[in-house]
Amino acid sequence: MGSDLTIEDIKAQARKAAFAARKAAHDMLKGQDNCAQLRTALAPFAGQPMAGFMPIRTEINPLPVMAEWSQSAPVAVPVIRAAGQPLVFSRWYSDGALVDGPFGAQVPAVEDLVIPHVLIVPLVAFDTAGGRLGYGGGFYDRTLEGLRARGEVTAIGFAYDAQEQTDLPLEPTDQPLDMIVTQSRIIKTR
Repeated sequence: MGSDLTIEDIKAQARKAAFAARKAAHDMLKGQDNCAQLRTALAPFAGQPMAGFMPIRTEINPLPVMAEWSQSAPVAVPVIRAAGQPLVFSRWYSDGALVDGPFGAQVPAVEDLVIPHVLIVPLVAFDTAGGRLGYGGGFYDRTLEGLRARGEVTAIGFAYDAQEQTDLPLEPTDQPLDMIVTQSRIIKTR
């Protein structure tokens, strides 16, 4: 019976388990500064344009680091233009006006596009080889593929330790992460 499962079915099962693990970690760790390791991982990239993300649901919160970074370099957040398209990144300010975007993430009210050199990438699950399971829209895979074709970019997955899984159901189109950062460690993958 297991052989009747499609890759989409297997990914859906992996996401379900990962969402539960992420929620448990989030409930236990919310309100804490979970960004110490992220600050350390980002230090070699000081001054470079960076894209973070607006946390939704039970995602780990990168906003403290994004606010610090924005004091000396551009910080942007992802904007979904359409299904099947890569993301664009609009400049974010910690005190800037935001509006609701697709999937519940807020985006800057005034679009000011930035091409990031460093991306803090949200995820549902990860493995220590740089595999990433996202929400299933393929937005980051298309985006990373395009950015990497243009030049050097570093993709850093940011998650709770509890989001680690072994044997992630990955496909050839899934773009690997260069590094995974959790609240307790830095995993260099590439």
